[in-house]
Amino acid sequence: MGKATGFLEYERKNAAVEEPLKRIRHFNEFRTPLPLEEQQKQGARCMECGVPFCQNGAMLAGMASGCPLHNLVPETNDLVYSGNWKQAYERLTKTHSFPEFTSRVCPALCEAACTCNLNGKPVSTKENERAIIEHAYEMGWVQPQTPKIRTGKKVAVVGSGPSGLAAAQQLNRRGHSVTVFERHDRIGGLLRYGIPNMKLDKKILDRRIELMKAEGVEFKTGVDVGKDITAEELKRQFDRVILACGASNPRDINVPGRESGNIYFAVEYLSSVTKSLLDSGFADGKAISAKGKHVLVIGGGDTGNDCVGTAVRQGAKSVTQLEMMPKPSVERLPSNPWPEWPKVLKTDYGQEEAIAVFGQDPRIYKTTVKEFQKDKNGNVKKAVIVSLEPKKDEKSGRMMMVPIEGSEKVIDAQLVLIAAGFLGSQKYVTDAFKTDLNPRTNVLTKPDEYETSVPGVFTAGDMHRGQSLVVWAIREGREAAKAADRKSTRLNSSHDDISYAVFCLK
Repeated sequence: MGKATGFLEYERKNAAVEEPLKRIRHFNEFRTPLPLEEQQKQGARCMECGVPFCQNGAMLAGMASGCPLHNLVPETNDLVYSGNWKQAYERLTKTHSFPEFTSRVCPALCEAACTCNLNGKPVSTKENERAIIEHAYEMGWVQPQTPKIRTGKKVAVVGSGPSGLAAAQQLNRRGHSVTVFERHDRIGGLLRYGIPNMKLDKKILDRRIELMKAEGVEFKTGVDVGKDITAEELKRQFDRVILACGASNPRDINVPGRESGNIYFAVEYLSSVTKSLLDSGFADGKAISAKGKHVLVIGGGDTGNDCVGTAVRQGAKSVTQLEMMPKPSVERLPSNPWPEWPKVLKTDYGQEEAIAVFGQDPRIYKTTVKEFQKDKNGNVKKAVIVSLEPKKDEKSGRMMMVPIEGSEKVIDAQLVLIAAGFLGSQKYVTDAFKTDLNPRTNVLTKPDEYETSVPGVFTAGDMHRGQSLVVWAIREGREAAKAADRKSTRLNSSHDDISYAVFCLK
């Protein structure tokens, strides 16, 4: 695949990135893709490694190695190299529903597992995929795939994030009539309101939604299932239901002063900013604003980084980001060999921008909040932070990060954003459908299955597996669609096992 000696002849070359001090002036995407001819050279770097770990998607040491969708990476890279762009698009979309999303927001599990990592830099598979799908749109190859025959079956998908959209796409193409219910005012879930516009331009999302509408998928916004419509009503009206509501319970920080004003969960903050941008270009003044404030972000993951980048764009006076865990190594440690996911230091776009503006990395490792202090109006004004150290818990044997006595420090904090992850599905939804839950409050199914304890009700995405990546959500949505369709085919004699096998191959 690719050119056998391509990884020796061509250096990895990435898309051009706008300088931090320029890009913080707007909320637009800031990467300029390579010309197609240059991208073809990047495809040439895919070597004939024999065992393509990039498409394996297996769990190693508790983390995914390779693409969970099992994208046929060497094949698409080879087609990029040879300039067969239409065939590359057709090959990519055999396994992938939305490459335009993951090629922008995915951490590239495929690249982390690339064999080229052993002696150099990995193949730029993520940018190759972006080139494939964007060129396909430009050339008019991405057209509605409307089923020729409708089955007469009706499926309700609750939630319009990446898992819900993937399930809806696949079931609709199978011939079922699909309705997607979304409680917010716009379709997209996490893709719409959890990921900032500079990371995923919402025009890219709207483009795909319009395509799905043309294919026959019906979308209903402003409908909160479990409140506006009961679970029983939904089960009566539809043959199958897929719950794809995400892991919507944010993890809180329960310390003295938590009730202070101007302390928000990260998604609440990011949602307000994106909604104000889409509604009025910020003219309505409804976005939670960091302008002129000392901002404290609690959490070191992708969402925390998005908060940093957004606060910098709004004109924050300072940004501090707390991370409970120790600072990762710059290089792989012997205990973390390839092809495991590399547990190394990553400086993302938001941190780069904070460094450019404030002259230092906003992250403080092995640190958490001990207390919030209020001003006379009841709003947060300062935070007492404390250093942590790893200690083994005597009962469980697990390593825990515990406070170091006497390490307290007071910092300014006029806006606090909690990006500490999510705990599981929301109770009112699972109560409405009476589904069993696992100890983490995710919807319980049998291992590697998607039907819940309630017959005919399926689940997918973060609601099923817990907080995870967009690529995993798409994988879950596609797999849940297969499971729901298989259950439907048993009740519909016009669809036999052969037709289902064809569906799986697609």
